Amino acid sequence: QVALVESGGGLVQPGGSLRLACAGSGITFSINTMGWYRQAPGKERELVANISPRYSNTVYADSVKGRFTISRDNAKNMVYLQMNNLKPEDTAVYYCNAKFSTALYWGKGTLVTVSS
Repeated sequence: QVALVESGGGLVQPGGSLRLACAGSGITFSINTMGWYRQAPGKERELVANISPRYSNTVYADSVKGRFTISRDNAKNMVYLQMNNLKPEDTAVYYCNAKFSTALYWGKGTLVTVSS
């Protein structure tokens, strides 16, 4: 059974940092493109960043470039999202995603709230 479990969310002040983590099981982690998506209240889910399985090529949404960094540790079946200089508009539920061919898996999400 496939499971993606996110952790690391919470309340942070503007300008602060958080590190999200996603633990994967039940999949061959190293062959999946891993991604982080987010969904703010009243908005559609959007891609934040993803990372390719073999060479760790990365893609970022324009809104987070220079502030967020995605990384992966295939030996530990983990993917991370380091978020710096957080802004109130980064407030959302953040979801971990694994994709290989037509297979697509989602975690249940972790809430990030950026507020003073």
